[in-house]
Amino acid sequence: MRSEKQHLLIIGAGLCGSLLALRMAQRGYRITLVEKRPDLRKIDQDAGRSINLALSNRGLKALRLAGVEEAVKELCIPMHGRMIHDKKGNTFLSKYSGRTNEYINSVSRPGLNSLLLDAAEAMDNVTIYFNHGCKSVALSEAKATFKNYENNTEVEMSGDVLFGTDGAGSAVRKSMFLHKKFLFSYSQEWLTHGYKEISIPPAKNGGYRTHKNALHIWPRGEDMLIALPNLDGSFTVTLFLPYSNSDYCFDTLTTPEMVNRYFKQEFPDAVALMPNLVEEFFGNPTGPLGTIKCSPWSSYGKTLLLGDAAHAIVPFYGQGMNASFEDVLVFDALLGAHEENSSGSALDWKLVFQKYEAMRKKDTDAIADLAVDNFHEMKEHTASELFQQKRKLETAFEAEFPSQYYSKYSLVTFNEDISYEQALKQGRAQDKAILNLLDDRKFPDNMSLEEKLKLVKRETKEILHDDAVVKNLK
Repeated sequence: MRSEKQHLLIIGAGLCGSLLALRMAQRGYRITLVEKRPDLRKIDQDAGRSINLALSNRGLKALRLAGVEEAVKELCIPMHGRMIHDKKGNTFLSKYSGRTNEYINSVSRPGLNSLLLDAAEAMDNVTIYFNHGCKSVALSEAKATFKNYENNTEVEMSGDVLFGTDGAGSAVRKSMFLHKKFLFSYSQEWLTHGYKEISIPPAKNGGYRTHKNALHIWPRGEDMLIALPNLDGSFTVTLFLPYSNSDYCFDTLTTPEMVNRYFKQEFPDAVALMPNLVEEFFGNPTGPLGTIKCSPWSSYGKTLLLGDAAHAIVPFYGQGMNASFEDVLVFDALLGAHEENSSGSALDWKLVFQKYEAMRKKDTDAIADLAVDNFHEMKEHTASELFQQKRKLETAFEAEFPSQYYSKYSLVTFNEDISYEQALKQGRAQDKAILNLLDDRKFPDNMSLEEKLKLVKRETKEILHDDAVVKNLK
């Protein structure tokens, strides 16, 4: 490490920003962390905006780097698979993996964010400002203008470099977009669906009203309901529904009678668990679901976007937070290598930023695409017979040959040492291979599991080869 460290201005104290602040402080940098919202540790959280988070291996690896993994695990509830609910109230558990040690974790966004803020604030070289909204950024100067909402004044803050970790609605990204001399590409794609949160309260004895260690899904083709457990015995339930152009959509569910009719028809077993359904449906906001991609992520060697500010995704792979935490992990490793090579000379931030984006963007694009894929899989296919056959076969492969086969979900969620891009290519090819073989009835009853795996691997290899040939021809 170099003997003198620079000043980093980080805008956005959500999950990515607070972890980045903590890790960079541990590296010895002087940190100013600025957040638009009030300190979430001192206020009650607004209902309806949380979407419980699914913490998995990639996120845990980054938290381990910062020394907070074990503390975070105290906030987690393991979820071993998807509990599928059909319209008749029947359920079955579709495990995430055939390996017994692989599961995801339900964790509260505010609880996790509070823990990271506490850890960052405990560092002597970290200063945090809340209630300061970023109005504009001087990209080439690593300087930003903020409005202090407590006294209605404006203040300027600057650093040697500036990081935008201010989420999907990033003010730092907006400054890049509006900069007339900076060629900035930006896309935002919305799903036709929105989301609304409801809750399943704890049982009277403080326990859980339904199975605790699962992510519950009520797939209904065009729409779905999901539920994740909380430490207090409750579940955070999220309805994903079209905005319009459907018999049941947010545009038509405008009365208590319509809401009750819809839920009793589509999710009868869930209705019995949600005593405050109508009140929460009309009291909680309807949120949009979209994907944001942009480039470049850095400007002038002074400003860099990380997390949702650079690559917001829809929540259906449970990887938004994990991808943002992995951003910090990847950036930290790259920064460490450049610090060692600088040998006491000034660090070339421009080179660090450019190399980081070159390493990272293809992976964040990949998980964005996978998240949209999984949206359709969850609402349409999880209850289908062919999908269930595929999952049963994959789970058997993973249980019997744990080092030889990883499903697409396992590649993304549990194989933190491979990239999202690799997971996408391999996983899609495997899915295609298994579905084709099942549909063509190529797995006779007398075929051993080992023979089935060899056939899947051979078919997957051919698909990957054909995909590579097509790509090279373009």
